[in-house]
Amino acid sequence: MDLEHPQRVSVIDPIGPAIEQVRLMLFRPFDISKWLVLGFCAWLAYLGQGGGPGFNYTFHDNGAPDISAIKGQILAYLPWVIIGALIVIPIIIIIGLVVCWLSSRGRFMFVHCIAGNKAEVAVPWKTFARHANSLFLFRIVIGLVGMVAIGLPVAIGVISIITLHTTGLGAVAVPGLLVAVLAAVAIAVVVAVVAKFTNDFIVPIMFLRTASCLAGWREFLALLGSNKARIVLYILFQIVISLAIVFIIAGICLVGCCCCCASVLLLVPYVGTVILLPLFVFKRAYSLFYLRQFGAQFDIFSGQAA
Repeated sequence: MDLEHPQRVSVIDPIGPAIEQVRLMLFRPFDISKWLVLGFCAWLAYLGQGGGPGFNYTFHDNGAPDISAIKGQILAYLPWVIIGALIVIPIIIIIGLVVCWLSSRGRFMFVHCIAGNKAEVAVPWKTFARHANSLFLFRIVIGLVGMVAIGLPVAIGVISIITLHTTGLGAVAVPGLLVAVLAAVAIAVVVAVVAKFTNDFIVPIMFLRTASCLAGWREFLALLGSNKARIVLYILFQIVISLAIVFIIAGICLVGCCCCCASVLLLVPYVGTVILLPLFVFKRAYSLFYLRQFGAQFDIFSGQAA
């Protein structure tokens, strides 16, 4: 398939059609049952994305950790720690795999609903099962590669910290720590970009071609090769859109402070997605309308009212 190189590809032009798609799907007319089904598909598509719990450390009054005391505590509780790890880690892995598999299904379901202005669960769940399984395997491989790639500089950083604390060889440890941090950040950015491209471009290409994830990536890389600057601009504008969405959600939370229940509802799984559904529809529709600018072969709305 010959990829077109259009004269104009704008990050601004898709905003209007994406807003119109939100109006068309959610407010013309307003249908609560359709809203709830779309909310479920969106919730499934973004399942597992979000922040994690923080960690608290106990320090002495002088601000420095007591290494000998920590070692003693670790040795004392080491058997229980090992037993707990053997029980908890497999459970966490299984839950993570299930969440990744479900969200892979959900991404195709959400695209299906937006492309056709529909609110369906069973049809896309069955139709795109093979696509979702291919996406799931790709995400697992990328996740493992990312963990290993990030884990290596993190391990170097930990060794540098231990060296700095125990030997005081700052001239050796500090540069190693800085290099490890920069390497971990760089790898994390690459993994995040790959995940972004997969969701925004590879999933729609797979949706259109009924292809595997690797085939979708091959087609996208051909497109990327002749449109590098445009795709970089897209990523930068996506950051702007994400910040705008954060401000909107923050504004909703501030308004909801007058009603504590309203703010709490945003934190409830599925319920929060339903409340913020226009934002989810807009963000997904925006990437689809942007991709459409590269040619009719990328028009996911072909034959649909949009």
